[in-house]
Amino acid sequence: MLARVLPPVLAAVIGGGILWQATDGAQAFTSEAARRLDVARSPRPVPAVMLEDMSGQRVPLLPQAGEVVLVEFIYTVCGDICQIAAADFAEIRDRLQAQGVTARLLSVSFDPERDTPEQMAIYGDAHEADGAKWTVARPEESDLDGLLKLFDVTVIPDEWGGYQHNAAIHVIDGSGRFSAVFDTDAVEAVAAHVHEVQP
Repeated sequence: MLARVLPPVLAAVIGGGILWQATDGAQAFTSEAARRLDVARSPRPVPAVMLEDMSGQRVPLLPQAGEVVLVEFIYTVCGDICQIAAADFAEIRDRLQAQGVTARLLSVSFDPERDTPEQMAIYGDAHEADGAKWTVARPEESDLDGLLKLFDVTVIPDEWGGYQHNAAIHVIDGSGRFSAVFDTDAVEAVAAHVHEVQP
């Protein structure tokens, strides 16, 4: 009897140990949760990349004195998730302004070839991005892959000329580190976090 029971019990114990290790002690059951835990535990330095914004000006990705930068990755002709995320971003902007928190919001295009300054301006106007507190910008093609890898953004072309991609708000703290990830609709959590990490 014991000989028949022992192998399944042993397999369950070993399987449980593997699951525990693979999920960071049962804290991360998805790759997205694992990403967020990894970033929170080990913030990643962000390079001094310059972006071209919707007015054709060059703007830094890194925070300037006294600010935190919130980054979302979009493409301007996205008809669904980007539009929802933009509405969430606007709500976060309004909440932070009401609290007197210094933060800059960046909607960064991962389709820089099609997202010209003119196209980004149309997207910005549609979402009341003023170009100061919140602007739409694109990286150089040579910087794009590195940024997507740094922020763990997955972009997959679809059959209609668009993209499937993950959406989140990425926090670059005052020390220039990518240090937190939030759902786009986590308005309260983002506002509280920015208030905590503001220089």
